[in-house]
Amino acid sequence: MQQQEHDFTRTVLAYKSTIYAICYMFSKDKAEIEDLFQEIMLRLWKGWSSFRGEADVKTWIYRVSLNSCINQQKKRRRAGEHVPLSVDIDPFEGTDDRALQVKWLYGRINRLGLLDRAIILLWLEGLSYEEIGVIVGISVKNVSFRLVRIREKLKKSND
Repeated sequence: MQQQEHDFTRTVLAYKSTIYAICYMFSKDKAEIEDLFQEIMLRLWKGWSSFRGEADVKTWIYRVSLNSCINQQKKRRRAGEHVPLSVDIDPFEGTDDRALQVKWLYGRINRLGLLDRAIILLWLEGLSYEEIGVIVGISVKNVSFRLVRIREKLKKSND
């Protein structure tokens, strides 16, 4: 059991910034991001013992993270509008050009649908089309087609 805990902890530490970025993509509210992060950690831990390694651990973590965030987003939509208590988080704080570009890009990405948001996030993380397809459950050809459409949408969207 200790080895399993050690392996899990090592893996989570290696991917925690990626998991946080996924949570940030689906919410700007600090408390909600922390809740999403904790939910993902719980799901990863519960699934850790049954993870057989048929897929790359990175792919599995992305899939669990994205599915958790998408499911939470759907629950929120069904529950109706809510007013966040505090929106004082911005992990991309700063006024340098890079921070401003990242904020601008994330603002545009947040206007996309859930699946498109997931696909562009994975692409920005540097995953291959094959990995993206496995994570979101679509063909490589569909990934390529969707990315072309997503890029066009992002170019055309106005601030």
